[in-house]
Amino acid sequence: MRAALPALLLASASAFAQKPRFDLIITNAKVIDGTGAPWFAADIGVRGDTITAIGNLSASTATTKLDARGLTAAPGFIDVHSHGDRGIFATPTAENYLHEGVTTFIGGPDGSSAVPLGPFLNRVAKTPISINFGSMVGQGSIRDKVLGLVNRKSTPEELAQQKELAIQAMRDGAFGLSTGLFYVPGNFTPTEEIVELAKVVGTMGGYHSSHMREEASHSLDAVRETIRIGEEGHLPTQITHHKLIGKANWGMSVETLQLVDAARARGVDVTLDQYPYTASSTGLNSLFPRWALEGGRKSVLERLAAPQQRARIKAGIVDALLNDRGAGDAKNVVISNCPFDATLAGKDLAELTRARGAEVTLENAADTAMDIEQKGSCGAIYHAISEDDILRIMRYPFTMIASDGDIAVFGQAAPHARSYGTFPRVLGPYVRDQHVFSLEEGVRRMTSLPAARLKLWDRGILRPGMKADIVLFNPSTITDKATFTKPHQYAEGVRDVIVNGKLALQGGKVTVARPGRVLYGPAYQ
Repeated sequence: MRAALPALLLASASAFAQKPRFDLIITNAKVIDGTGAPWFAADIGVRGDTITAIGNLSASTATTKLDARGLTAAPGFIDVHSHGDRGIFATPTAENYLHEGVTTFIGGPDGSSAVPLGPFLNRVAKTPISINFGSMVGQGSIRDKVLGLVNRKSTPEELAQQKELAIQAMRDGAFGLSTGLFYVPGNFTPTEEIVELAKVVGTMGGYHSSHMREEASHSLDAVRETIRIGEEGHLPTQITHHKLIGKANWGMSVETLQLVDAARARGVDVTLDQYPYTASSTGLNSLFPRWALEGGRKSVLERLAAPQQRARIKAGIVDALLNDRGAGDAKNVVISNCPFDATLAGKDLAELTRARGAEVTLENAADTAMDIEQKGSCGAIYHAISEDDILRIMRYPFTMIASDGDIAVFGQAAPHARSYGTFPRVLGPYVRDQHVFSLEEGVRRMTSLPAARLKLWDRGILRPGMKADIVLFNPSTITDKATFTKPHQYAEGVRDVIVNGKLALQGGKVTVARPGRVLYGPAYQ
């Protein structure tokens, strides 16, 4: 035993002296850790999918080394409101999001998701994807599954069925309940029924995210309703893509934020998210009065063919063009995509009305909108938001950044610029150029704040033990390039994107790796 002891000690000393080896080391970075704390200089060491060291790693070796000199290293950005679930199978690389620095996006917003959710998530899990994906469960989709697109209260039996679907979705991995109370059939749902679903989701650790019932003249009532759902449903509640639409409503964010402050002061966990653009985007039929959409497309076409109902629909569209999403001018409504006629993309209602040989009035523009809807559903972009409201909402400390965008197919249709530029637009034009808040605060809005809302406790902060979702960007050059007239332009300034420890974007180019995963909510079984 005595003879063996020196050899044992020698072996131990030799093992101790060996340099730690990492799969990846990022060197010479300015680290913004996601908490809002000031940046610091450090190297970041990664083993597998996890950050294992942050500090001076100059004596360490690694399979791959990235020199981040002149760059900022931050947690990968988390998009809590994305429609990427619509394109994840067609474009699993989600290249537009990678160029923004997004490493995780959450689908199923605005009350719309797969129901049941489990099979959909299983299919995503089997798909090689570049960034992480999670989902909400949509209240509208749950209601549609049980009642269809009808405008009435649920019976007790129907409400019980909806609760069971919500419970199953949470067990399947949903992060919470999304509502689209502006849309059909969510618009047909009494607040009390939503509260009952919220209670179920809340007991399972989920939160509520609401596309409010109104974002124009009745926005204050809609904010109160969103707060009520959280307060009575006993769960966190979020006003998603908060904005005020229509010129007459500009400036109302002063009052909406006062309502949020008052709710938080009495203990309601209310937060916001926002995209930094003065235009929204949704279906062209969002100009239609809600009652006209009951029953689905077949019923809509029947109403448009009935002269009296068509006249009522037209009056509602004229009002929306004047006071709501049209902001008083038909040119503010621009077609984003039309599956039945790709040539309409990028054209506004004014020019389309003129092309029909009609004078450009709101009444004639309403006729154009109805004629288009009769041929097939189209998407539209609505230029009706004030920059002052954007800035006020952005400065609010509990506002996180979210795109409300899609996985874009480069060159197809005329999508909203937010699908290409949301996160770099905040960090470039708003943070660097306008000094709305510090770079550290901007990163917090995109990382630890949404991670906390989602209860993603192993993401959103750069620390040993956290998952290695990391973005390397140049704070001096990061910016959005997409415009409403030329939307298909990738953002600039993001060099490398690491997802679960692997490079998904390197030197601004998408790699062959597909390191994204399905992320599951707090009640997943």
